[in-house]
Amino acid sequence: MKKIKSKIGLILYGCSGMGVNLLNMIVGSYLCSALLVGGFAPEDIGFWTYVDKDLVVGWLWAILMVVAKVIDGIIDLPMSTFADRLKTKFGRRKTAILMGILPMICSFLLFLVPLQPHEGILNTIWFGVLLCIYYASYTLTMLTYYATFSEVCETEKETLFLSNTKSICDIVYMSLSFALVPLFVSMKINIRYVALMFLPFVATMIIPFFLLKENKEDGEEENQAPPLTLGKSLAASFKNKTYIYWLCTAFVMALGLQLFLGGINELFSTTGLNMTVVMASAFAPVPFTLIVYNKIIKKFGFANALRYALSIFIVGMGIMCVCNLCSPYLTNIQLNTVAICGGIFVSFALGAFFWVSYAIPSFLARREMEKHNRDVSSMYFAVLGLFEGVAAGIATGPILVALKEYNVVALLPIISAICCIAAFGMTFGFQKELRFMGKEVKAEKSAQEVPMSEVNEK
Repeated sequence: MKKIKSKIGLILYGCSGMGVNLLNMIVGSYLCSALLVGGFAPEDIGFWTYVDKDLVVGWLWAILMVVAKVIDGIIDLPMSTFADRLKTKFGRRKTAILMGILPMICSFLLFLVPLQPHEGILNTIWFGVLLCIYYASYTLTMLTYYATFSEVCETEKETLFLSNTKSICDIVYMSLSFALVPLFVSMKINIRYVALMFLPFVATMIIPFFLLKENKEDGEEENQAPPLTLGKSLAASFKNKTYIYWLCTAFVMALGLQLFLGGINELFSTTGLNMTVVMASAFAPVPFTLIVYNKIIKKFGFANALRYALSIFIVGMGIMCVCNLCSPYLTNIQLNTVAICGGIFVSFALGAFFWVSYAIPSFLARREMEKHNRDVSSMYFAVLGLFEGVAAGIATGPILVALKEYNVVALLPIISAICCIAAFGMTFGFQKELRFMGKEVKAEKSAQEVPMSEVNEK
């Protein structure tokens, strides 16, 4: 794979997945919730839901959401091997992205069309099957894209720069989602039509087709590690104790984060908060808060930086709890002021949460390549996707559906905070390799910044 050496090229490459992730956010945070009316204020139900009534059977839909995430996670494993071993003249990575994005768009469009205008088993199964197809194709697209992070970067410093860029892009698409969707809905536009407005953003995934140079005539190195089989790639992944412990930590973090992101519109709908203003306060400062986060990493290492992010997020969830408890006693201006303070606290953590999903697998995959000359980048992202996918399925499936069905959405930030407290405790079990990742050393040229080609020569 030809390296992308310019910062402008890396920035453009980091922007590639923004539109696809935005579409995924629309599906997970809005369209799945729009199938049930629970949790929404009565005056908003006609716009936040498809047809002003339940379209799916609650308990069955909760199960199918978890099943979709589990299937998605399991499919990740053979998909990663497929993407690694694919041989085409067009390029294996570009072909795999194309094979994923087309069915993803089709399943997204079909997800906007219920088979029945009322609650029923047929609708529930229909949306469950479409969700499985959507997640599987979305995963093939983004798994392939993420796997190229360690391939297009020559040093660890460039990999971290690309991860930072991707994290900022995540904040951009989330800001667009959480700021514009409520704004459009407040203009009496149904959520299905709002979802269609965001579909053109998928065009950002065209960028890799211009920047990826995979074929030998375009400069592909002859000494690249041969792709591993599924069994060997899995074995290599699960032998890495540092990686396995990170998977467990990421699972707990994902429970808290996905519950917050998946249920935030219901939470705000019942409190009278201005979602556009509050979420802007949570996402707009993130590029600047990432600077603080990266300075902490450089001075104290990754473990301390993650503890800082988790602590800040827990405080933010506490402020959201205050908003729920005090909403009957505060004026609208006072309530939104408190919520904005909570949003600013959350902003110091959100960028870090997205950053780790790209940086840690890329970092550990690079280490695996340097030590054993094994390319497991796709598998590392695939297994992490399985763990985070199951966590997201549980958070937005049984947990969120139960909160909606029993009308206790106010407990959402408390549960999110508990998950992050557990993750905070788990950071003390990181191995040295991960604990001090990113910490600057005074050596003239650290091993972390040596190009892989030089490592192989030595």
